[in-house]
Amino acid sequence: MHIDVMTIPQPLGQTGELARRTQAAGFSGLLFTETGRTAYLNAAVASQAAPGLELSTGVAVAFPRSPFVTAAAAWELQEATGGRFRLGLGTQVRTHVVRRYGVPFERPGPRMRDYVRAVKACFDAFRTGKLDHHGDFYDLDFITAQWSAGPIDAPDPKVDVAAVNPWMLRMAGEVADGVHVHPIGEPGYLTRHVMPNVAAGAAKAGRAPSDIAVIVPVLTIVGDTDEERERNRESVRASMAFYGSTPNYAFIWDEAGFEGTTARIREKQKAGDFAGMAAAVTDEHIAVFATEATWDGLADALAAKYAGVATRLVFYNAVGDMERFERYGEVARRLGG
Repeated sequence: MHIDVMTIPQPLGQTGELARRTQAAGFSGLLFTETGRTAYLNAAVASQAAPGLELSTGVAVAFPRSPFVTAAAAWELQEATGGRFRLGLGTQVRTHVVRRYGVPFERPGPRMRDYVRAVKACFDAFRTGKLDHHGDFYDLDFITAQWSAGPIDAPDPKVDVAAVNPWMLRMAGEVADGVHVHPIGEPGYLTRHVMPNVAAGAAKAGRAPSDIAVIVPVLTIVGDTDEERERNRESVRASMAFYGSTPNYAFIWDEAGFEGTTARIREKQKAGDFAGMAAAVTDEHIAVFATEATWDGLADALAAKYAGVATRLVFYNAVGDMERFERYGEVARRLGG
């Protein structure tokens, strides 16, 4: 397995050092989420600071950017990394897309399918000089040498999409090169939904399921003392409560045996009771959705859960304390070896 570390984008002056630390620690790559800062600019800085490090957006918001703009940024990053960049795209949720970015959100699933195809058509156009994509949402058929990035000495970037529900997972299997699983995607959800739906989508496109990377973020609770693990556990509990408040993810909790979890979290959220939100996530939730181990046992625990399922594991909560970061890197080396 490839082992990446996840981070939110940093001020650009800090990104180079993080990339070098990530490479030195033993991780395969660095995955940038997208919040108030852009994933693409951080990836660009990292590509120059740590040559050879695999980089990805995980995930960049698609719809506010035209497919051509996204394709051009990914193309340059693929060139800068010598072919070690993965373009991860997501729809985000309606409120953010409409009220923060000011763009339409109608039919996000079909729109994303067309978006991925349009991005790949742009990649082809950079090589051939011919742009010809006509979909339900995007019509692209004009390019000149002046406005083309031109060929690069690397394969086209892989395009991955974030998917939760069965339709999106099948779509990812059909048109994308990988699927970003949600941080609360526990092993049962992977077995029930991710693997069979990705395989169904791949079959529709005449591809093998192994052609699609399954990229799984993991929440870990690790330490050699009860005190160390307890501090880590409370941080993970808060993260799970944050994600668990989204209605679209309710079925993941329910199917894992925790019916009504989202409703309970949202009730506390509406009251502004953030401690109550976290308290709605019990130790029983954590035992299913996170991986707890000593430092020596973490690699084996993760392998037992995800070997044969995940193509890439992403350490969700590794960045922070330098000593812990380096120990996570040792775990990455063991899993990647």
